Amino acid sequence: MSADNGFRMMHTMIRVFDLDRSIKFYTELLGMKLLRKEDFPGGKFTLAFVGYGPEESNTVVELTHNWDQSEPYQIGSGFGHLALGVNDIYAVCDALERQGASIPRKPGPMMHGTTHIAFVEDPDGYKIELIGLDTMQ
Repeated sequence: MSADNGFRMMHTMIRVFDLDRSIKFYTELLGMKLLRKEDFPGGKFTLAFVGYGPEESNTVVELTHNWDQSEPYQIGSGFGHLALGVNDIYAVCDALERQGASIPRKPGPMMHGTTHIAFVEDPDGYKIELIGLDTMQ
């Protein structure tokens, strides 16, 4: 599938140890704006999205802070995933599977949320999150 089929790069996620310090770095040092921040008490994590423009039209960075993390992440474990927005996530995943893609997290509602997501793995095992644009609230 290509950009002609409705894919759009949405965000890159990284895990951060000190959320306030990370937000300060991205906003004050790199000039991004804090676009939104949301706590998920049931999952014990906070998501903060930073970027140079609105999420609807720009690729942004998702900073994920896991509340129980007791020490800084190693660089290798700090990277999370790339994210692509798609319409009809179920049909997209079916088509990807028919083409041989591995979908370790089948499409469905996000845990602690309502948006439908799935994860596909690239040939090296890197995860790419698919986000149902038509399920976002």
